[in-house]
Amino acid sequence: MLVLSAFFSGSETALMTLNRYRLRHLVKLKHTGAIKAHRLLQRPDRLLGLILLGNQFANIFAASVTTVIAIRLYPEEESSIAIGAGLLTIAMLIFSEVTPKTLAAIKPELLAFPAAWIYTGLLKIFYPIVGFVNLFVNLLLRLGGINVKENGHETQLSKEELKSIITEAESLMPARYQKMLLGILDLESATVEDIMTPRNEIIGIDLEQSLEDIITQIKSSPHTQLPVYKKNIDRVVGFLHLRKVLVLVNHESFDKHTLTGLLSKPVFIPESTSVHSQMLSFKSEKSRIGLVVDEYGDVQGLVTLDDLLQEIVGELLTEDTTARQQSDGSYLVDANITVRELNRVTQWSLPTEGPKTLNGLIIEFMETIPEPGTSIKLHDHPLEILKRDENAVKLVKFLPRK
Repeated sequence: MLVLSAFFSGSETALMTLNRYRLRHLVKLKHTGAIKAHRLLQRPDRLLGLILLGNQFANIFAASVTTVIAIRLYPEEESSIAIGAGLLTIAMLIFSEVTPKTLAAIKPELLAFPAAWIYTGLLKIFYPIVGFVNLFVNLLLRLGGINVKENGHETQLSKEELKSIITEAESLMPARYQKMLLGILDLESATVEDIMTPRNEIIGIDLEQSLEDIITQIKSSPHTQLPVYKKNIDRVVGFLHLRKVLVLVNHESFDKHTLTGLLSKPVFIPESTSVHSQMLSFKSEKSRIGLVVDEYGDVQGLVTLDDLLQEIVGELLTEDTTARQQSDGSYLVDANITVRELNRVTQWSLPTEGPKTLNGLIIEFMETIPEPGTSIKLHDHPLEILKRDENAVKLVKFLPRK
């Protein structure tokens, strides 16, 4: 009876602690034990009814046998039954509960798959008894508003739970792949406003400049496409692909009229557009660059297809130097970094609903532009302001959290 009770106790823990996603994987691989275990777990009320039926039978029978043995061995001792019950309790606790359940928690598949074969057969034999018990159990649960048939199936992972699994899978994949998967999961929640180059950092060609200055800018530009505008970026004329113009700039006939003839139509993107939607839009329109505008039509920034791809795969060309971890665990961070990118690099959870950059987050928190040497605790993260200019924080140092 002790062995039988150990089997029921251990197999119950093993079946209930099986990794459901590994179980599904084994089912796809046609593992027979996994298939039977998966079928049993589809109706946990029946499985638990069968297990507890067997367990209760073993425990009660063991107690009855112990009582009989105690009376026969020591018929004149009034305390013999109590002593027998005490010894049985210790024996069952060690051999039939703690030991098998600990083994099952550590190696669930070792017990669960063989037990699934046994329970499949036992369920057919004892189905009338199990069904009778479950009839009353399910009735009681329905009175509490719980439908066993509807709630017996496995719940799907939420996006946040899936992100936690990916974050914890350090030993299974390189860090760069983790960041890629996390970036993909964030595509729907991220908007172009989160990743755009802000208005004050847009590099473009002003048609009000002299032709010589424009040619010099074209020859020295590190970018392949530039917005062309008159006086300010709100009066954009179009986008210039440098590949089209570089072969013409040295011709004597080259002028501003020739340049404007090479421009492509500007693409305007609402600032609330999701990254995922904009990737599809770039694909359908066969474009790679656009200007982000607010509700009034004013240009707020610029976004490229490379920016969108970097949201998934990280920096494309060079290593990210905007947040560098130091040997003491601190971070030197360029305050122009977006909050989303900082969270991705450091695995923090700074709020992304308000300001999009670290500089904006600090200024909103302080309600002023802090001086160098100022130390604050920003959402439980201690930091020190290292550099600033007239209107923005430039460099900060995040100190290790204690």
